[in-house]
Amino acid sequence: IKMGKVVLLRRALLALPRSLSRESLVEPEEGDTGPAQGSWFQYHVGQTLFHVVQVVLGYMVMLAVMSYNAWIFLGAIAGSTLGYFV
Repeated sequence: IKMGKVVLLRRALLALPRSLSRESLVEPEEGDTGPAQGSWFQYHVGQTLFHVVQVVLGYMVMLAVMSYNAWIFLGAIAGSTLGYFV
């Protein structure tokens, strides 16, 4: 999920118009052959959705660990270790 957020951030930065004035964000410039104006907003929405998924999964893991089951705790640690390694 974190890598997906990084990829979307890179694409959003590349899709930003050169000028961040209100007019350039609303109306495309004539002869503009770059990415479509406003596509940065779609990437930003994608980043937001990735963030929501990451937070929800984090809270679910926290609730599972708070069950004070040793096997679930060890599974969360092993999963975190394996996820970081991958």
